[in-house]
Amino acid sequence: MNSPIQSTPGQRKVLVTGASGYVGGRLVRQLCDEGLDVRVMVRDQKKIKGQPWFNEVEVCVANANNFAEVTTALQGIHTVFYLMHSINLGPRFDEIEAEMARNFARAAEESGVKQIVYLGGIANDKKISQHLASRANTGVQLASGKVPVLEFRAGIIIGSGSASFEMLRHLTHRLPIMTTPKWVTNKTQPIAVRDVLWYLTQAALLIKPVSGIFDIGGPEVITYEEMMQTFAKISGLRRRWIIKIPVLTPGLSSLWIGLVTPVPASLAKPLVHSLISEVVADPNKSIDAIIPPPPHGLLNLKQSIEYALSRTTKGEVETRWSDATAPTAPWQKAQSDPAWAGETLYKDHRDVTVDVSRVSLWQSIEEIGGQTGWYGVDFLWWARGVLDRMVGGVGLRRGRRDPKHLRVGDSLDFWRVEEVIPGEKLRLYAEMILPGKAWLEFRLEEVEVNGKLLRRVTQEALFSPRGLGGQAYWFAILPLHSFVFPTMLRNLVKSARTKDAKTGA
Repeated sequence: MNSPIQSTPGQRKVLVTGASGYVGGRLVRQLCDEGLDVRVMVRDQKKIKGQPWFNEVEVCVANANNFAEVTTALQGIHTVFYLMHSINLGPRFDEIEAEMARNFARAAEESGVKQIVYLGGIANDKKISQHLASRANTGVQLASGKVPVLEFRAGIIIGSGSASFEMLRHLTHRLPIMTTPKWVTNKTQPIAVRDVLWYLTQAALLIKPVSGIFDIGGPEVITYEEMMQTFAKISGLRRRWIIKIPVLTPGLSSLWIGLVTPVPASLAKPLVHSLISEVVADPNKSIDAIIPPPPHGLLNLKQSIEYALSRTTKGEVETRWSDATAPTAPWQKAQSDPAWAGETLYKDHRDVTVDVSRVSLWQSIEEIGGQTGWYGVDFLWWARGVLDRMVGGVGLRRGRRDPKHLRVGDSLDFWRVEEVIPGEKLRLYAEMILPGKAWLEFRLEEVEVNGKLLRRVTQEALFSPRGLGGQAYWFAILPLHSFVFPTMLRNLVKSARTKDAKTGA
C-alpha cells in the first residue's frame, strides 16, 4: 500500500497562524526541521523576534480580521495551519471566532490555498461548553469555502508550559486536600503535545488535500480525578484527598484556579467550563488510515507527564500558554515606544556606576522575576500581583519560560518582554491591569571615570497615564516607588558582585 505522506516537502510552501502561541510556536520549528518552506502570519512581528526559528521563516504581518491583509499573506501558500482563537476576548468570543474563520475561508479560496489544517477540541458529548461549541463552529466556518479543511480535534494537551498542564501541576502540588466539582469523574482522553505536533506536521506532507473531522487522543481514557492522582504519584506526592461538592460551579472553580495556579481566572473559566463534557475520541473519526500514529507510539499519560516535568525542571520549556499576549484594558492593547509616542509620560529614573563586570550585571538583569524575584521587597510585588488577580489580571504567578534567558514576547510575571539587546538593554511592558501603560527598562553602558572603565546601570520605570485616574494612580504609588526601585537597583548590583566573586572576574 502506498504511503499517504509525500517525500518532497520542499516543493510546497506552508503558512502558520498563531505562531506566537503555545502550539504554533512549536509547530513552526517542526515544519522547519522537515525542510518545508515556512511563512508565519502574526499581528506583531516583535512577539516572535526572539524565537530560535525567526531567521528561518518568512514573516507576514497581518490582522486576521482584515480580508485584504489575510489574502496577501496567503499568496503562494499550499497548506495553511489555522491555530487562532479569541478565547480571551470577552463573552462574545464565539461570534468573533466565527467571523474570523469565515473571513479566513474566503481569503484562502481567493488566494488558491490547497489545504487548511485546523486544530480544535473534541466535541462528541451532547453537553458541550461555549468554548468547545465555538471551536467546533470555527471548523464549520472554515469549511464553508471551497478549500478542503482537515480538522483535528484534540482533548487535553499535556506538555511543558501548556495551560492544562500548569493547572494540573499547581493544583496537585499545592492542595493535598481538594474540594472539586462532581464532574472530576468525567472521562477525558489526554494527548501529549509532541503527538499533536506529529499529526500536524504530517498533515503538511500529505500527497492530496483531505477534508474531514478527525479526533486525536492518547492511548488512555481516564477521569480528571485519575489524572490528578497520576500526577501526584509521579511527583512523589501522597495520594490527594478529593472531595466532590455538587454546588461548585465552573465559575466558582475558575476563580479558585485563578487563586492557586498561574492560570488567570479569565483563561481558566472557558477551560473549566469544557470539563463538564466527556472529552473522548470517537473511534469512527480516526486519522490512522490517512496519517499513521508516530513511530514511537502515542505517549500514555504517565509518559506525557514525566516528559513535561523533565522539560520544566531543566528549564527547557520551548513555549508556554502565556506566550500569547494577555487580555488587557482596551487602552493597553496598543503597545508603543514612549520615546516617540507623544504621550504624557511619568518617569522614575535611577542609575549607578559600578566596578562590576558587564557579563555579571547582564546575567542579573536577565534573571529578574520568576524564581529569582524582583531583588528585594518581594512582598510588595506579591501584594501587587494579588491585587491584579483580584481585579481579573494575570498576577505574578505566570513566572517565566526560562530561568536564565529572555526573548522578545516572553511573559515575565505580569510583564511582557518587549525588547532585548543582550548585554545592553531589557525593556518590559506591563500586562497588569492599570489606568494607563507602563514599562520597566534596564540599560547597561561602559563609562570612563578618572581613567578607569566602569559600567553604568540605568533603571527606569515609565508610565503613560490614561486620564485623571491614571495620573492619580502614579502619584498615589510614588511613596512605594521611593522604596521599591532603589532597593531593586541596589540588590541587582549586589547579585552581580556575587557572580563576579564566584567567577573571579
